Amino acid sequence: MLQTLKSHEISSNQTRPKIAVVSNLTSSLLNFRYDLLRDLSERAEVIACGPERHEPTERALKEIGVKFVQFPLARAGMNPVRDLRTLRALVQVFKEFKPDIVFPYTIKPIIYGCLAAKIAGVPRIYAMNTGLGYVYSTHNLTLKRRVVRTLSSFLYRSALRGVDEVLVYNKADEKEFRERRLINNATKLSIVPGSGVNLDSYAFSNPPNGAPVFLMIARLLREKGVFDFVEAARELKRRHPEARCQLLGPMDANPDSVSQRDIDEWSREGIVEYLGETADVRPYLANCSVFVLPTAYREGIPRATLEAMSTGRAVITSDAPGCADPVIDGETGYVIPVRSPDKLCEAMARFVENPELIVKMGQASRDRAVSDFDVRRINTILLGKMGLLADGETL
Repeated sequence: MLQTLKSHEISSNQTRPKIAVVSNLTSSLLNFRYDLLRDLSERAEVIACGPERHEPTERALKEIGVKFVQFPLARAGMNPVRDLRTLRALVQVFKEFKPDIVFPYTIKPIIYGCLAAKIAGVPRIYAMNTGLGYVYSTHNLTLKRRVVRTLSSFLYRSALRGVDEVLVYNKADEKEFRERRLINNATKLSIVPGSGVNLDSYAFSNPPNGAPVFLMIARLLREKGVFDFVEAARELKRRHPEARCQLLGPMDANPDSVSQRDIDEWSREGIVEYLGETADVRPYLANCSVFVLPTAYREGIPRATLEAMSTGRAVITSDAPGCADPVIDGETGYVIPVRSPDKLCEAMARFVENPELIVKMGQASRDRAVSDFDVRRINTILLGKMGLLADGETL
């Protein structure tokens, strides 16, 4: 149900710009956009729109002066009735709040947020695509996915026509946007290096002593490379029984998800330690030697990779679009081909056989996180584009 804004809840200080941020998952406002929302709220009146109530997020946003507004959104599927409700709800929010800027991220907020902003007469729109994802993956392209892709492309073109700027995370997505003509030639398109990482929250720590610990953090989906990780772990344990392989992340309702039966079997076999799921990955990163993400899933720039790099962990990842962008092969870790458990095993074995690489590449990862992926650097770029910084000002 749409949570409407009351007139007395809207600041009477009209000298501050108004900004509406639109998400497809309320918790992401806290997990991925908190630093940005905090920096925005210091310079503007901000509302953050999300589809479900989430008390920890709402409480954290309130503390930094950001009002949460709930709106209806079905994250999966293309139900025209439900999507029309989303569009109408966002039009209502924007007409009441009268934002100067709308900033949506991820596919449905971009499509319906941009359309609603244009209907409501919002002066400026900046759309941030955090990754084209499964819809635009070339693997297992079924008829249904072709239809969804065609419809998504049509909606993207309609929504993005006339926006001030479209932001993407990597060159592969930039190329896809242009080759599929998801934007016209008049629309500005820029690359922003991910959502960034808070270097203080994800502080450097020395890798633990003892046998190497390889940690994969992801939703437990086949496309994320979980089965490749397990197969590689099985062979690694055969060669180096002392090595430990850990898996952290939630199971999913998706048919492609790992089952409890799979996890139980891996545990009995002694291949992988399943750690469950958590709201805070930092203790697990501190206790691992190397971070592993062998995903086949098209990503923007994986936030988990940036977090691992910031804590000083070497990274093994795949060459799927977006995934390899943060990693310098042979310097901060290794980039392997998609769906190559044998290559993954080889990369993991290098760290077991040459443990000095754990420290050397881990430090190089931290250095790269500091130089390229500091959230303050990313937010300086974003606030600068919105005209919220003085010339030469940085965060």
